[in-house]
Amino acid sequence: MRLNRSLYALKQAPRAWYSRFASHLLHLGFVEAKSDTSLFVYHRGADTVYLLLYVDDIVLTASSPGLLRRTIDALQQEFSMKDLGPLHHFLGMHVQHTGSGIFLSQRQYMIEILERAGMADCKPCTTPVDVNPKLSADGAPVSDPTDFRSLAGALQYLTFTRPDISYAVQQVCLHMHDPRETHLAALKRILRYVRGTLHLGLLVRPSAALDLVVYSDADWAGCPDTRKSTSGYAVFLGDNLISWSSKRQNTVSRSSAEVEYRAVANAVAEASWLRQLLSELHTPLSKTTLVYCDNVSAVYMSSNPVQHQRTKHVEIDLHFVRECVALGDVRVLHVPTTSQFADIFTKGLPSSVFSEFRSSLNVRSTDDSTAGGC
Repeated sequence: MRLNRSLYALKQAPRAWYSRFASHLLHLGFVEAKSDTSLFVYHRGADTVYLLLYVDDIVLTASSPGLLRRTIDALQQEFSMKDLGPLHHFLGMHVQHTGSGIFLSQRQYMIEILERAGMADCKPCTTPVDVNPKLSADGAPVSDPTDFRSLAGALQYLTFTRPDISYAVQQVCLHMHDPRETHLAALKRILRYVRGTLHLGLLVRPSAALDLVVYSDADWAGCPDTRKSTSGYAVFLGDNLISWSSKRQNTVSRSSAEVEYRAVANAVAEASWLRQLLSELHTPLSKTTLVYCDNVSAVYMSSNPVQHQRTKHVEIDLHFVRECVALGDVRVLHVPTTSQFADIFTKGLPSSVFSEFRSSLNVRSTDDSTAGGC
């Protein structure tokens, strides 16, 4: 749905509009979600409506077509709105309904980025980043830093449907304040990879299982300039990837166990937020969330009640994770490195491993989603 009204005349217009619209939703019986203030939920008996608001763009779904129609009519009586029918575009993302689920892609956006960079006909490559150590801050400065920042920012938005480039984009964005030629070369490699994978997107399929499973990983002291580490996680609800992250940690860690445990704490925090969100969607999880980590020491610390001298500097993370474990919300388990899907968010991988993990994240082509391929 889209509102037939301009919101951009005054700086405070979006805030005033949100307040006005939210007040009417509350009057209709909706409840504003505490986990996400842009989400409103209506729940009465077997009737459920979800409404997601982003300025003047609205996504609306309901438990039955009749309830959806009544909700739209109630909104149109109060506001001037246009019903655009089934969801097909939202915030630049293309939503394609296939036989096996929903395929989310940004193909046109990728083409526009390549054209802006003058690389529409460039030679593709099989991975977005090589397996060498992380980028250094050394090298000759780029001739046009503004253009570099514009392209890097555009690639950041692309990660919404392309988690497979999250790590590569994160590494480039670390140097947006002072880009060098080596960073520009890394950015161009990402664009070459995008050029060869325009057909890929994120597949979301119906899943019988409603389990929350998290893979957490970290690359210890990988930054050559600061020796800070990169952590990442991938969160699955059933068979579907619903949240992911690739981020450099704020502090230097003194051991691999410490950096892995900080990564686990970040993953547990995300899982806790998602559990709360699902509860507000009236789909609470009955099973414990499993958090997989490939570091045995980090797994041991999550349940060991003894506080050692060597773990005092990560005490807050220790208590946070242990509390979640004690409540039964989370279990931290060991996973072999060969099955650690979060590796794709912390380091460059060989093309064969990268392709396998990418498929495990449900980043696939339209043909695969239509055929239900694996």
